[in-house]
Amino acid sequence: MVTIGGGSSYTPELIEGYIKRQDQLPIKEIWLVDIPDGEKKLNIVGNMAKRMVKAAGLDWEVHLTLDRREALKDADFVSTQFRVGLLEARVKDERIPGSYGLLGQETNGAGGIFKAFRTVPVILDIVKDMKELCPDAWLINFTNPSGMITEAIQQYGKWDKVIGLCNVPVMAMMNEPATIGKELKDLTYKFAGIDHFHWHRVWDNSGKEVTMDIINKMYDGSETGLPKNIFDVKFFREQLNQMKMIPCGYHRYYYRQTEMLNHSLEEFNQNKTRAQEVMRIEHELFTLYQDPNLDHKPKQLAERGGAHYSDAACEAIASIYGDKKTHMVVSTLNRGALPDLPSDHTVEVSSIITASGALPLTFGHFQPAERGWIQLMKNMELVIDEAAVTGDYGLALQAFIMNPLIPSGQAAKDLLDEMLIANKKYLPQFANKIKELEDQGVTVHDQVAATIDEHIGQN
Repeated sequence: MVTIGGGSSYTPELIEGYIKRQDQLPIKEIWLVDIPDGEKKLNIVGNMAKRMVKAAGLDWEVHLTLDRREALKDADFVSTQFRVGLLEARVKDERIPGSYGLLGQETNGAGGIFKAFRTVPVILDIVKDMKELCPDAWLINFTNPSGMITEAIQQYGKWDKVIGLCNVPVMAMMNEPATIGKELKDLTYKFAGIDHFHWHRVWDNSGKEVTMDIINKMYDGSETGLPKNIFDVKFFREQLNQMKMIPCGYHRYYYRQTEMLNHSLEEFNQNKTRAQEVMRIEHELFTLYQDPNLDHKPKQLAERGGAHYSDAACEAIASIYGDKKTHMVVSTLNRGALPDLPSDHTVEVSSIITASGALPLTFGHFQPAERGWIQLMKNMELVIDEAAVTGDYGLALQAFIMNPLIPSGQAAKDLLDEMLIANKKYLPQFANKIKELEDQGVTVHDQVAATIDEHIGQN
């Protein structure tokens, strides 16, 4: 087992997931890989992983390394959970759009676009190494933006043995059944869309659809699984009554854009963006992880927005290895499951996970409103991925103009230019354009974003 981004605060959940499935996975070695800037965290979380394995009475070898190629050689499964630019890059993704009066968010709007720009070249480099060193391995990706990264792996990396994961469907299925007095085993879920932009419907074991029952409970205060990083403003009841589907939490950025923007700008003005809050949480977690007596996942990890990603990765691995035919919601090739989108592109859909990978379940056509949304968002993702691969500035500008959270016009271009300058270190594909912008005097105006790189390693 190889995990790239092994110094992540989520790694204890990954190790816990492996331990829970020790009877399903004959693990011999776990390799945790990171980069030099992450070496301190890798050592902290790696030593905790070793304590967890020892406490479970297992003889697995846990290796810590900065040499990715050493770890990948002859690997069976590779999981990816890295963040190019560390949390400092996320601060820029949130602060710079905020300085323009726009939403700053990790996987949506300008921030989400730049996270993809930074990440796609790195994942394709990893795939290149895998083709040489472990050509039979499965790649389990939960690096965000997960759908776009999985798309790039398949379309540009030409790597078919990949599954992309998201914790949002997991949290929905964990929390929704109890709201209507059911257990998950008594319900059938069908999800369809793309990563962070999907809808779902639910049926009980008598064949009755209970989607509207769950929707009704969403308005009486019941906990339905909203991720920690999303501000809770209710969807318009009339809209959900019409669509008769449950949108994922991230739809709030589009269905309640004004309210979500106002909340984002309030955090920006108070110097309390989500990235800055996550830095605080991470500091607390790594302080805990250094305790030589801690040999289990701490409850504080649930405060991170991506809780349950890692456990989902373990289940996907176990289902592939054991041909378990588990129902999971994953990013995979469409293959006709969503007829409103091309069959040869990546969607996020309910699937059966087998030894041959994900077998997507057919969802059918969307109604016109949802069809319009999903076709716009998917085509925007394709433009983003192509820009990330080619470094084509015109395509990057197209992505900004297409994005519903970025009003088109001169300010959109100015924002794009400023974010290119801010991310110079991680965007070699845009090097020529960045040099041109520097010569024109383009600089980063938000002082927090402009100075954040000076504090790398202090959090």
